Amino acid sequence: MNHPDTVPIKLRRQLLPQQFKVETWEQLAPYFKELKERPVHAVDELEKWLLDLSEITAILSEERAWRYIRMTCDTANKKYREAYTFFCEEISPHIELYSDSFNKKLMDSPYRDQLDKEKYRIYLRDVQNDLELFRERNIPLYTQLDIEEQKYAAWSGEMTINFDGKELTLQQAVVHLKNNDRPKRERVYLLIHQRRMQDRERMDELFNGLIKLRQQIATNTGFDNFRDYMFKAMGRFDYTIQDCFGFHDVIRTEVVPLIAQMDEQRKRKLNLNSLRPWDLDVDPGQLEPLHPFNDAADLINKSIQCFYKVRPFYGQCLETMKDLGRLDLDSRKGKAPGGYNYSLNETGVPFIFMNAAGVHRDLVTMVHEGGHAIHAFLTNHLELNSFKDYPSEVAELASMSMELISMEHWDVFFNNVNDLKRARREQLEKVIRMLPWIAVVDKFQHWIYTNKDHTTEERTAAWESLLKDMSSSVVDWTGIEEYRAHSWKAQLHIFDSPFYYIEYGMAQLGAVAMWKNYKTNPEKALDGYEAALKLGYTRSIPEIYAAAGIKFDFSKQYVHELLEFVKQELKNYTE
Repeated sequence: MNHPDTVPIKLRRQLLPQQFKVETWEQLAPYFKELKERPVHAVDELEKWLLDLSEITAILSEERAWRYIRMTCDTANKKYREAYTFFCEEISPHIELYSDSFNKKLMDSPYRDQLDKEKYRIYLRDVQNDLELFRERNIPLYTQLDIEEQKYAAWSGEMTINFDGKELTLQQAVVHLKNNDRPKRERVYLLIHQRRMQDRERMDELFNGLIKLRQQIATNTGFDNFRDYMFKAMGRFDYTIQDCFGFHDVIRTEVVPLIAQMDEQRKRKLNLNSLRPWDLDVDPGQLEPLHPFNDAADLINKSIQCFYKVRPFYGQCLETMKDLGRLDLDSRKGKAPGGYNYSLNETGVPFIFMNAAGVHRDLVTMVHEGGHAIHAFLTNHLELNSFKDYPSEVAELASMSMELISMEHWDVFFNNVNDLKRARREQLEKVIRMLPWIAVVDKFQHWIYTNKDHTTEERTAAWESLLKDMSSSVVDWTGIEEYRAHSWKAQLHIFDSPFYYIEYGMAQLGAVAMWKNYKTNPEKALDGYEAALKLGYTRSIPEIYAAAGIKFDFSKQYVHELLEFVKQELKNYTE
């Protein structure tokens, strides 16, 4: 039997009719008008008003989510693109206008101060922040941004190469970078980057347009640059811009030298005179690539088994998603790149999207997105939709912790003990190698938006400089420097989620701390994990991390301490 909390019962609507379908703004307008004009004469009436507002917010967020999901699952489908665009152009702008009115109504209410201060503390802080940022003239700019940003996913979804007589998506092609045949690795690497370079000019043109729109939004709101605007818009109350720079510096001094050592070891094991970019994914012992699953169905079933072993409730959550068709895992032509978990707050069961190509990295992506899914299930009890709108520093803690915690049960995917050791070793090396990339992507965006009048050429040069400063000097890029100079164009977040990236680094540190606790006392660690995630966004980020039994800290001393733990664990899986 399923855990009673696993399959959420869709709440009976109190404001909108049960069978109401979102099709036009004209259908919705009367409900928004009623909420705006409804008299509120007591604190209990204010709370009822908040619940009704939350209901309509959940319905609309889920409608937008499904339109986005369908579009990214099939970017070539004109009907899906048009449905998403219609929502962005014809419905969202009206919602934005009313949202500002609702925020004013709440903050101006004489009963606001009678609300439970602890329960609504974070929510009211965010409402005040939204009020300070709102400018009606930015609504059409955000609509235009929404539409323009989707071009990146559509173009990326179209990218394929012909390799050994087969047409492959780029996600499918990277599988061959693990091949022990070095000339074959080189060939597929060059084909991938040659294909990306075909679109470099239109990608630069698209990005120049995005920068212009984003800067205009910042200017309209009274900010000198989009970076400063985004720090406020993303609600970064718990750390500063200078803290980010400090994070970059710590990663450069503590992590980059460690990666250089790892690269030297790899170079020696592969017996190479020169370590090239296409040598970084192959097994240094020249073993065949790991194959943790056969196809998407096998990946789903094994992931469910793995999650059951971590804690039965987690396996039940994935099983529910499977039963309800909330998983699309295969890579195929026309599908947007990347992976995501999309919370669906009215029905309560999220959706996982990814591009599995049969490699070990797909397993990691699945458990990562599975962690996000568990987070969604654990917040279903929260009364307001806004309480479930947790910040990415917390969302990524849920997912990245699950990568490491689930690793203790990867025997579901690997029957061979040596393969299991390899898989764990690869995962820990990934933890280390990912941190400098996170730092450089974040630092690059600081540069982009504080150098407002830069040229395309200056942007390319800035990326090259920052990447070199954050990279091992062991890897030889001779003759393919151009590919490195444009490698930022492979990072989805830069195009469609500006400044959403450093959170991965902060959460990775938190995840290592969570895993460390799990190694000591699994049940206590999981209890803390759940206690933190169940809070949604009703507490500050440091308070949520503390509830998990860890620190929200990226100081040099703390990073060093966690890295020493990872290095020690890595020795256990090194032959």
